[in-house]
Amino acid sequence: MSRLFFTFALSLLLTSQTLFAVTDNDYLPANTQYNPTITSPTQSLGAEVGDWHVRHDQIVNYMRTLAAQSDRVSLLETGRSHENRPLLLLAFTSPANQNKLSELQAQHVANLGKPANDNDPLVLWMGYSVHGNESSGSNAALLVAYYLAAGQNAQIDALLKDNIVLLDPSINPDGLSRFAQWANMHKGQTLVADPMNREHQEAWPSGRTNHYWFDLNRDWLLLTHPESRARIAQYQKWRPHVLTDFHEMGSDSTFFFQPGVPERKNPWTPLKNVELTAALGDFHAKALDDTKQLYFTQEGYDDFYYGKGSTYPDAFGSIGILFEQASSRGHLRDTANGLLSFQQTIQNQVTTSLSTFAGALANKSALLNYQQEFAQQTEQLVKKDDLSGYLVQEALDDSRFARFQAILQAHKIEFFAPAKDIKVDDKNFVASNSIFVPLEQERYRLIKSLFSTRQSFDDNTFYDVSNWNLPLAFNLDYAPVEKKLWRKVAPEKQSSTSRADVKPQLIENAYAYAFTWDDSKAPTLLSRLLRAGVKVQLAGDALVAQTTQGSTSFGAGSVMIPTALKQPTKLLEILHQQSRDLPIAIHSLTSGLTRQGIDLGSNQMVNIELPKVLLVGGEGTSQYEAGEVWHHFDKELEMPLTIVDLDSLSSVKLENYSHIIWVEGNYKSVATKTVESIEKWLKQGGVLIGQQSAIKWFADNKWLKTQFKSDKDIALAFEIKGLQYSDMEAFKAKQRIAGAVFATQLDLSHPLAFGFHKSDLAVFRNNNQIMLKPEKPFITVASYTAKPLIAGYTAAELQELIGNSATVIAHTKGKGKIIAFNTDVNFRGVWQGTSRLMDNAIFMAAFINAGG
Repeated sequence: MSRLFFTFALSLLLTSQTLFAVTDNDYLPANTQYNPTITSPTQSLGAEVGDWHVRHDQIVNYMRTLAAQSDRVSLLETGRSHENRPLLLLAFTSPANQNKLSELQAQHVANLGKPANDNDPLVLWMGYSVHGNESSGSNAALLVAYYLAAGQNAQIDALLKDNIVLLDPSINPDGLSRFAQWANMHKGQTLVADPMNREHQEAWPSGRTNHYWFDLNRDWLLLTHPESRARIAQYQKWRPHVLTDFHEMGSDSTFFFQPGVPERKNPWTPLKNVELTAALGDFHAKALDDTKQLYFTQEGYDDFYYGKGSTYPDAFGSIGILFEQASSRGHLRDTANGLLSFQQTIQNQVTTSLSTFAGALANKSALLNYQQEFAQQTEQLVKKDDLSGYLVQEALDDSRFARFQAILQAHKIEFFAPAKDIKVDDKNFVASNSIFVPLEQERYRLIKSLFSTRQSFDDNTFYDVSNWNLPLAFNLDYAPVEKKLWRKVAPEKQSSTSRADVKPQLIENAYAYAFTWDDSKAPTLLSRLLRAGVKVQLAGDALVAQTTQGSTSFGAGSVMIPTALKQPTKLLEILHQQSRDLPIAIHSLTSGLTRQGIDLGSNQMVNIELPKVLLVGGEGTSQYEAGEVWHHFDKELEMPLTIVDLDSLSSVKLENYSHIIWVEGNYKSVATKTVESIEKWLKQGGVLIGQQSAIKWFADNKWLKTQFKSDKDIALAFEIKGLQYSDMEAFKAKQRIAGAVFATQLDLSHPLAFGFHKSDLAVFRNNNQIMLKPEKPFITVASYTAKPLIAGYTAAELQELIGNSATVIAHTKGKGKIIAFNTDVNFRGVWQGTSRLMDNAIFMAAFINAGG
């Protein structure tokens, strides 16, 4: 059955609501025979592909079956997802090549940037369904794998003889499984195409996200999650020539393939990349023309953010290609273009997978030569650059600095330890606390992006964030180093920096034990101790205590463990274990009398118990921000977090919780009775924490004592005279902050700033909500500077409005505390510079005494 006839027949039959079985061969080229000893997808599933949404365990079972049966296939488990699902990467090539696959891999990477030989293998990486509810990709992966493992035709022989196809069948196993369960549990014998049917109205959180409700397609750079870390490790080992990224989009769309909007590519990506992407696009167009499918290109999608799957490869001389298929969001759906079946969506993903193979083979010489051309151009860029690299330092927070370095290492970015201290731009960089990232290396383009403070672009319309400066995200001191200072840096090459382990020995019968609040793992240590039953006090002010090492300074927020309190019998054993596990020095104090500052019996020492925190989630709240908070509590703080759906909040006994966190969401429909319960709980001593739109709702309820710029006032800041219809998209882009970095000034004396040591704090913004600075003193914790934009695009009109406005506000309400963040402090699990604000909101709220 030809694909054209299949599409027509399928549409006709499904119109009359008749179930129609599509065989494996119907999806695949008609001129292909298949090895009968190799299991087909249908045989493995017990149903035709597309009858049901495939579960991840079924994908794993089938891929393992292929690897066992076919001598063209090798399979590697690269890691595990959060839910312990295996992450697989399959390598397809000829049996002869399989016997020397490691050798071919090593040769390919060693030859990168060198003159290419037409006999060198192309390495093609096929990646499917990073968004779990865009599942046609993973279902198509079954068929593509079968085609490569068992198919017998001249095209397959030519592809596998001299080339290697890597296949990642399910980039997001946890989200895919969640969505498959949803779609399958709502499927009836008679398919329902009505978009309002529950099958098409997926519950919160959607299968788009992973276990912690993160978008894994934004994590290729940041590597917050094990799925991303496993994938990038293999990408760096293979460095493919082409990487495909199969997605879905709105049901009323058609089919998209790159190139995207030409003006919206990353500035560091060569034009040749766009040309080669277009050359491959000719093959996608031909394949879709043959089956009479509607499609579009060069609009709607950009190639800017190097943290997305289709753009990350562009920083390394690979060609990343995004495919977007209109989604059936179930098994059959009415759309603006007629009935759309799940089988049709799978078919287009299969079709363009095969057109990728055809296009790559036809352009093999150009793809091989491009990697050499890319390397040569990179060398020229390095020579022309006025900078030699970047110095980065962090003196007190080993954990935060180590994570920053781990991200660099994962992307194979080289860095060194300076041989001596150096002063750059009035900043002193101490060698033992610093690294130097040179620009003279293969990852030059990626480094320039990771340290970019660019604020204007050829096209200021962004599909995603406009900046991802990594040192700013980690709140690290850094400085560009001009080439004339290269000799002063005098680096010594090494893969990482590590300070000597000088942890003090813990002694028995100490007066108390203590550790500072400087390291970002200090909240983790505090959480562990509280869960172990250790009695803890927090210091409301700085002190210099007598320890076994002599006089030792402890800043405000430091943790004290007095032995005068009733401690666990195995206290010393608990402390020894935590000292071994975490990079934090725990000191033995010999006296309660301090050299300077408050004594250990001071009223400014506050007893603390393990907080019981409630996070409002569910329909109406942002799954991304709720997931970020959950992830931070679970993976960073190692603290229990109760998540309650918004529509269930009225049945919760709020008095059981010490803190309630509200993220971005729509709270206008919260019942009056619930609002009254929250206000009563707050006045009786609760800690109310909100961020983004939630804090506007706080103010509307008269809890938060501040005001916000109205939408009308913000709109009036923009000139509208003389605008034409064609200016509408650009005008809307000006009024939106897609994601940029802004400078704030932090009040270091405030309890929410405990653990911070510099008042300059870079924050991430992706909204244009403007919180005015209250007139009352003592309640503004952080505010934007007069000219706040540091990196990324924001229209001048918005910059003016944001300048000097409030970022963080905190005050009392009755016996309670209310804390407002006009930013996403845990953005994508990587904005380490501001995540400490959330930690302090949980642990240091008792010290907030300023009335609103």
